[in-house]
Amino acid sequence: MQAYVQKIFSVFVTILMITLGMASHAQAQVAGAQTAPEAQGAPPASAALASADAYRYIMGADDKIRVIVFGEPDLSGEFVVNGQGTVALPLIGEVKAAGLTVTQLQEQYASVLREGYLKDPRVSIEVLTFRPFYVLGEVSLPGEYPYVNGMTVMNAVARAQGFTYRANKKKVFIKSATTEQERAVELTSTLTVQPGDTIRVAERYF
Repeated sequence: MQAYVQKIFSVFVTILMITLGMASHAQAQVAGAQTAPEAQGAPPASAALASADAYRYIMGADDKIRVIVFGEPDLSGEFVVNGQGTVALPLIGEVKAAGLTVTQLQEQYASVLREGYLKDPRVSIEVLTFRPFYVLGEVSLPGEYPYVNGMTVMNAVARAQGFTYRANKKKVFIKSATTEQERAVELTSTLTVQPGDTIRVAERYF
């Protein structure tokens, strides 16, 4: 009799463990479904923001862009914004690019192609290489340097071989590519550089 009871108890425990295991598996599937977009490589919010910023970027001389007209390889290619702020695009020739966002140039090119060239052109433009920035003043190697996305002023100074012993390390003067006047800015580790910026490190006063 005791052996029979033990057998019944063993079967009950086995069924209970199976039931609990199935419940845990179901919960794992629900959790997996909730995180599936992230697991499949869906871009985080910060990446989406970076992409949106790229389309708001104001173009200028020396920017290199890639133009893609879908289904029209002869109208696609890589082009450079020249010193006059224009870019030579297939069929339409020189058009103004400096001062425009990527989206504005994209829409402008599509609009011209739509007027007598293509019925429904789909145009995509992206910046391949940003215009350089400049570091002047109290640095060891003043000059022009290629821009890298996310670069800080401290990174820029490091590219210029660091400060001289006379440098004012508390603030710098920055002139953007779209302004005539430079502005004094407190130098922090998070102060960023934009394409075309001129950074001037002044001499400190003793």
